[in-house]
Amino acid sequence: MALLTKIDSNVTGLRIAEEASLGVLPAEADQIWIPYEPNSYADFGGEITTIARNPINPSRQRKKGVVTDLDASGGFNTDLTQSNLQDILQGFFFASLRTKSEFISSDVAGGPTNEYEVATFDATEYLINDLLFAKDFTDLANNGLKTVDANGAGILVGVVETLVTETPPADATISKVGFQFVAGDAKIVAPGSPVFPTLTTEVAGKDMTEFGLIPGEWVFIGGDVTGASGDQFQTAVNNGFARVRSVTANVMTFDKTSAAMVSEGAAGTDLLTIKIFFGRVLKNELGPDITRRTYQLERILGAPVIGSQEQQAEYIIGAVPSELTMNVASADKITFDMSFVGIDSEQNAATTDDPAGLGPKSQIGSAQAPSIEEADAFNTSSDFSRIKLSQVVPGDAFPSDTFAFSSELTLTLSNNVEPNKAIGVLGAFEVSAGTFEVGATLTAYFASVLAVQAVRNNEDITLDMQIVKQNQGMTVDLPLVTLGDGRPNVEQDQPITLPLTSDAATGAKIDSNLDYTLLLVFWDYLPDLADT
Repeated sequence: MALLTKIDSNVTGLRIAEEASLGVLPAEADQIWIPYEPNSYADFGGEITTIARNPINPSRQRKKGVVTDLDASGGFNTDLTQSNLQDILQGFFFASLRTKSEFISSDVAGGPTNEYEVATFDATEYLINDLLFAKDFTDLANNGLKTVDANGAGILVGVVETLVTETPPADATISKVGFQFVAGDAKIVAPGSPVFPTLTTEVAGKDMTEFGLIPGEWVFIGGDVTGASGDQFQTAVNNGFARVRSVTANVMTFDKTSAAMVSEGAAGTDLLTIKIFFGRVLKNELGPDITRRTYQLERILGAPVIGSQEQQAEYIIGAVPSELTMNVASADKITFDMSFVGIDSEQNAATTDDPAGLGPKSQIGSAQAPSIEEADAFNTSSDFSRIKLSQVVPGDAFPSDTFAFSSELTLTLSNNVEPNKAIGVLGAFEVSAGTFEVGATLTAYFASVLAVQAVRNNEDITLDMQIVKQNQGMTVDLPLVTLGDGRPNVEQDQPITLPLTSDAATGAKIDSNLDYTLLLVFWDYLPDLADT
């Protein structure tokens, strides 16, 4: 048996599994070791603290010390793709994704019925004219955006589009991503500041409370069909991203719109079948909705024996998500830095070299170790629909931008996690989370002293980012921030820049229904219109 004298980094790998309770994995068959693609690692593993004995003695020498503590922690940097971070971000938010109707499909019937079969669900999960997005089906015709036209027997969802009969893979899913109003039903009412614009329906029209939207959630208005019978408003400013302030059966009120909306549509005078899209929502929650998740991080360290496939690994146990940083620099990829604080660390030897060793947990028995989902990274050049930093003006859904362009932005989230130490415990017995803190730093191109004055005057500011790529995307919303710094940076032969810092706070000051600090929306589907 020939042992290696070194192991290269390129043979390593990273997987993360959610624990059933702190430090305890679920049953083997229920373990899902999700793969990640780190660009680099921060400190990873257990840092041992020792204290030497140093008694008073004539030799003036210290004696062998003892191990007194262990700090388990780790982190990594990774690119942002559409789906690679949605699961783990729940841990950083101490919250669960708010999804619309989403089900695994066990069967597909082609024409003439054109139906997806799913497990039994409530009859209100999918309604006529709901838009659903199907993915991971074998036949390409069964994937993509579909329009519901039938809901039968509680397990069948019929669609307008033509499907192909198949028994799909186990992970084929359909999820609700929007709705298409009947002709002439959706109108925009925009009296102008200080009254927010609304999307309204006829008295007998769609009950919009069935969408499952919450205040602070974002929607995208408009599809890709233009003209008098299209699925977008004919006035361009009425289409685009908008944040929902409130929803009743017939009125949806917006702020933070993509443009200054104008009134459009009168009962019975048009043929527009307007589409509206929505996604998965993740925000820091309140009270009983706060959910702590703990994880085990597994880093594969390669096989120590030449030609062997038996891998060794190291682990961070009872890992609580601690700090998150979103890095947005010009002409670059969007990346995230993630760090965790654990209660312990351990190592597993390769089975051929240590009969007592178990090898990587992700490769044992019935543990699930899915493959990496191939996807393109989001870039900062062509994948940003907008970055908008503006003053909060009551009743004004589209206030002026504080700046037009920025060269870099860093968004940070901290749970202020600390390990709990105790006598008789090497490592920690628990982990405590502190205040949920969010902040951002950005460098803007200076154009007006109004931005500097906004810092001095301690104006209420809001920040959002819209990221779109290949009919999918992500929204980042900070409802209320306080700006700092704001000193123009003047260098020879260079444009004047304005470095800004911002501390985010709950948006409850603006509206009691906006009681969150940071909200994300993951869009399974967006029309081409969102990327123009």
